[in-house]
Amino acid sequence: MTRVAILRYPGTWSERDFQHALSLVEGIATEIVWHAECDLRGFDAAIVPGGFSYGDYLRAGAIAKLSPGTKELRRFADEGGAVLGSCNGFQILCEAGLLPGALVRNASLEYRCDWIHVRIESDRTPFTTGLRRQVLRMPIGHGEGRWVADPDTLAAVEAAGQVVFRYTDAAGAATADANPNGALANIAGVSNRAGNVVGLMPHPERCAEALLGGTDGYRIIANLAKAPHGTAAAVYR
Repeated sequence: MTRVAILRYPGTWSERDFQHALSLVEGIATEIVWHAECDLRGFDAAIVPGGFSYGDYLRAGAIAKLSPGTKELRRFADEGGAVLGSCNGFQILCEAGLLPGALVRNASLEYRCDWIHVRIESDRTPFTTGLRRQVLRMPIGHGEGRWVADPDTLAAVEAAGQVVFRYTDAAGAATADANPNGALANIAGVSNRAGNVVGLMPHPERCAEALLGGTDGYRIIANLAKAPHGTAAAVYR
């Protein structure tokens, strides 16, 4: 049985969505963990879900990075635990330095809530095993989802294969029209160098069953049931 912790910060609202989506996967047990009392020992993976942690004051994820839960998340990730951050979770992981780059206001300065396509660029993560080059359809809902980085960081991320998700059209072409927020190089999600920490702006938990309009998100979260227990980061190098 794969044990998955779902972190809850003040303002998190997608933890129950992730818990339901993961309940559809055989072999996964979940627990929602309050950030101030976070102990990830005994868990195989951790999810940082979407929402508006601390009301997104200062900027999205800027206060949550100071939480005891985020400190515990760093320890867990450093020891090779699998970590997935979606939407606000991605923002928190970038603010905390667990992932490269930053998420800033959409280029349109508008909140975007829509279905988009992403191409999976890397299968060297516990969430995308066997999915490289697949084009998935998933929903987004964010106002600060534009991934940015300085030129050296972008070059390093691309060279190291840390781009995991890229916005494309339905055919898999990374065009400007397919980019919903102006993200640099159409990047929708990245990993750390080891590959055990992944963040993305789309919501896989919102498309895990046909009733919600799509099942492509299930393909991502279902990979957790296959990941080695006590995952070592070296597995994904």
